[in-house]
Amino acid sequence: MTSYGLKSNRYLPPVTIQSRLLQLAAFFLFLNACALTISPAVRLRSWEVDLRWAHWVGLAAWGLMVFWVHRQFRRYTPDADPYLLPVAALLAGWGLLSIWRLDVGFGLRQTAWLMLSLTILSVGLKFPQNLDILRRYKYLFLVSGLFLTALTLVLGSNPGGVGPRLWLGCCGIYLQPSEPLKLLLIVYLSAYFAGRDMTQARLLPLLYPTLFLTGLALLILFFQRDLGTASIFVFLYAASVYMASGRRFLPLLSLLALVLLILIGYFLVDVIQVRIDTWLDPWSDPSGRAYQIVQSVLAIASGGLDGRGLGMGAPGLVPVAHSDFIFTTIGEEYGLTGAMALFALIAVVILRGFVIALRAGSTFRRLLAAGIAAYFGAQSILIIGGNLRLLPLTGVTLPFVSYGGSSLVTSFLALLILIQMSNELDEEPAPLPQPTPYLHTAALLGLGIAACALVYGWWATWRADDLLTRTDNPRRAIAERFVPRGALLDRRNQPIASVEGTIGSYRRVYHYPRLSSVVGYTHPVYGQAGLERTLDPYLRGLQGVPTLQVWWEHLLYGTPPAGLHARLSLDLTIQVIADDQMSGKRGAVILMNAQTGEILVMASHPTYDANQLDETIFQASHAPLLNRATQGLYPAGDILLPFLRAEYGQRTVSSSEQELLYARLGLYESPQIRLPTSLSDNRTPLRLSPAQLIRAAAALSTGGTCPARQLVMAVETPIQGWVILPALEQPSPCLSAEGVANLFAEVPGPFWGYTGRGQSASEQQETSESVAWFMGGTLPGWQGTPLVVVVALENESRSLARSLGLSVLEAAIR
Repeated sequence: MTSYGLKSNRYLPPVTIQSRLLQLAAFFLFLNACALTISPAVRLRSWEVDLRWAHWVGLAAWGLMVFWVHRQFRRYTPDADPYLLPVAALLAGWGLLSIWRLDVGFGLRQTAWLMLSLTILSVGLKFPQNLDILRRYKYLFLVSGLFLTALTLVLGSNPGGVGPRLWLGCCGIYLQPSEPLKLLLIVYLSAYFAGRDMTQARLLPLLYPTLFLTGLALLILFFQRDLGTASIFVFLYAASVYMASGRRFLPLLSLLALVLLILIGYFLVDVIQVRIDTWLDPWSDPSGRAYQIVQSVLAIASGGLDGRGLGMGAPGLVPVAHSDFIFTTIGEEYGLTGAMALFALIAVVILRGFVIALRAGSTFRRLLAAGIAAYFGAQSILIIGGNLRLLPLTGVTLPFVSYGGSSLVTSFLALLILIQMSNELDEEPAPLPQPTPYLHTAALLGLGIAACALVYGWWATWRADDLLTRTDNPRRAIAERFVPRGALLDRRNQPIASVEGTIGSYRRVYHYPRLSSVVGYTHPVYGQAGLERTLDPYLRGLQGVPTLQVWWEHLLYGTPPAGLHARLSLDLTIQVIADDQMSGKRGAVILMNAQTGEILVMASHPTYDANQLDETIFQASHAPLLNRATQGLYPAGDILLPFLRAEYGQRTVSSSEQELLYARLGLYESPQIRLPTSLSDNRTPLRLSPAQLIRAAAALSTGGTCPARQLVMAVETPIQGWVILPALEQPSPCLSAEGVANLFAEVPGPFWGYTGRGQSASEQQETSESVAWFMGGTLPGWQGTPLVVVVALENESRSLARSLGLSVLEAAIR
């Protein structure tokens, strides 16, 4: 007895191998069904929820039908390939569970279609002479398929009510004729080429009938605006002609024809134009026309290496996830590991198809088996490539996996043909003078699968971090409803921002809204800003938590662990006083411990309420979202004169000496305080933020040392408790101690203070582009906590800036 394309296994007959593979497939699906059942409890971390049970109906139907087909297999095709049925059954069951997970209604319908498909497969195993009927009536079958497909131009409908009318429907049952038409085209081309000498010099006359019928099919598909099926037709025709004739120029001509077809469709069909535009540049319209493909790659990035877990992801965010984007659904919940397994299963189907082709007993069967393998491979690559943005998006289905009765029945009919042919491989293989075209076609499909795997890895690993932080990624907001985000606390552990609610309904609350310009926000639509953005890895539990715990939480729940609380150096008691003083004004105030660099107050006005962000975004004026303390760049004006006097006395200072001093004071560098900052591109005229000036001003209170500014003090870790975060800067000598002492020799104390005026070079009027500066602090040698304050008021007087700054200093000392 000759086996299924390879040398016979002396120990295990094909039916035994198939039986064990089916048992593994059933075990895999059983585990996944169990995981899907308890997924609501895992997601909410409570057993007091409604578990999922409906999908067990689909799994039970799958098990009964596959067992029945296997019984028929043992009886009628015992020598057939033992890998095809287990792989197809696993793919179909995997897709079925994913569809049930997305929508119970679609899952029930897919179960009915799967039962019909497996019934057809089981009955078909009894009639091996079916292949001869296909060859004998090739014209009748193809013309019938063309007629039904053309009929959709007149009587076509769409089950969804909108979109291309590619289906013929009645009484709630729909048939998409273009699906079986693919198989009928393969049968026709195989039968036609098998009956002719395709190696003769004048090949073109032999191709006229096939060109006419294939061209007619493409014309119908063009009017249907079905780019995906048309592309598959072109590929199948090119592959069949190439394998039958061995002429290498034919695939190139077909490729040119496909490019021409796409170009024509681009300029004449709006749907094709939109899909190509969104393929080339999806990021230009991520919330509109490119929403599907953008959400698809975001879902893949969300899945990462090991996936979110079945029932734990958010694949429903991708439109048509049960059909066109079923691969994305699997990718998000099974990750790179699951995607690689899916690629391997598809590759097995392709490989077994070509093995059967090479050992086939006739040219017709050889071309038919190779054509079916090419059909499975090409359609899989086309839809997976579209999901991955490797290829333009098309509306074809993933064989065996996607929702769709027509596609599922066609896939199992093609599988039936392969199984019947593999059962008859005990005959001597037909002569094959040129095996190279078959090997080239198989290699091309293999390269396509490999390319999909590489691109998948690119999105899931290399680009994942960038994609997951996009503001149009709603998965982050969904996850934060189930996992508490860390709180932001002041230096006395008073809450500034925290979460309220219960698991599944957590929401962010800002207890002191006037700090919103500093604290920022985390929002499902507008993304993140301020400390919410810069501390996000800590607040989400991705940093500061043991790697093993992060991995375990992701594996078990598909989410990060609970976020860490972060303690800031701010003092809400003094912050309230500064905000009261700044009410109705525009500008910023920073109060800092001059010795340690701890920022005690950071006020930016006008500000906003992060609890009511929607109103702020659309109704705000005077840029309240801007943190003027770190991002507001104001002309320095004469506020820097005290530094020049402290360092150089009363003598004239050259421009090079001035630049050297400013560089030592850090006025050309962005503050490193774990907040978004701005830096002027030009040194003349110099523009500063209050956060830049505060460090230099601190040197006047410490006798010449610039401290390391610090706003975030510590995070509360689950193992070590509160862990101090190191400053991102280092203290450094900035001014001479003698110069500072001379500067304040006649200041009575306890405070020193200077005012200044900065204004734009283009306007000399004080009411336009002007800022009133004040910097002041405790004198060197102060026995208490050394403090320094910087005030910047837009279009206000120096006296007001001085009064405001001294009020804040006095309040801090009290």
